[in-house]
Amino acid sequence: MHDLVLQCAGIAAIAVALVHSVLGETKVFSRATIEPARLRTLIHGVWHCSTVDWIAGGILLIVTPLVASEAARHWIVAIVGATYLYAAIGNAWATRGRSVGWIAMSAVIALAGAGY
Repeated sequence: MHDLVLQCAGIAAIAVALVHSVLGETKVFSRATIEPARLRTLIHGVWHCSTVDWIAGGILLIVTPLVASEAARHWIVAIVGATYLYAAIGNAWATRGRSVGWIAMSAVIALAGAGY
């Protein structure tokens, strides 16, 4: 059962990452005026780096049940949890708690913790 919960956490992590990316494109960058253009490109790239990191964490959570090492399982859950924790805190702080993003990220942390 723990393995299934970890895999659900991985799927949720990937979903949160993809929604974050799409909302960034449609809600944030479509309205933002950032000059010079090089800076806009840089900020755009950094935004999507977190998406790639969160998708990688989701993949790790999905394959964690296949890992034979208990220590590796522990560290995968801890690192992915920490990654989502700082993102959830940053999201809650930046939006003053008005975004559901930090709640979705916290759900991933809770699922990963429950699956551990």
